[in-house]
Amino acid sequence: MGANLVLGSLVIGSTVIVHTIGLVVLSWVMVRVIEWSRLHRHAIGRTLALVPAVLGLFFIHTIEVWIWAIAYVTLGVTTTFEESLYFSTVTFSTVGFGDVLPAEGWRLFSALEGINGFLLIGWSTAYLVAASTRHGPFRVGEHF
Repeated sequence: MGANLVLGSLVIGSTVIVHTIGLVVLSWVMVRVIEWSRLHRHAIGRTLALVPAVLGLFFIHTIEVWIWAIAYVTLGVTTTFEESLYFSTVTFSTVGFGDVLPAEGWRLFSALEGINGFLLIGWSTAYLVAASTRHGPFRVGEHF
């Protein structure tokens, strides 16, 4: 149980660092894309400005899922990388199909990924709401 918690905490820490850096870079990129393409000047452009935000968030989450998948295959939690990636995706997203199970003794470790994914997806949702009111078509007081 101790190894599950320690190793899980290390992986969670690494995904939080990836998420933080990813959001900082994504914010910088969004401002540049919006200024360069002048998307902020009309409603359709403001709507299109959200596309890089959503794709950027998807990319950040992909990196985080891969970090967990690499940990699974390295620790022997699953047998192949394909299985690790699939298991990580359904665990991180909290879908949890249950068709692939972690090796005995690693259930707590994989449960930590579910909590990690839930928190990071929630953080991304908050970021997207902020981006849609700052750069997108929604305005506080008008739509909320």
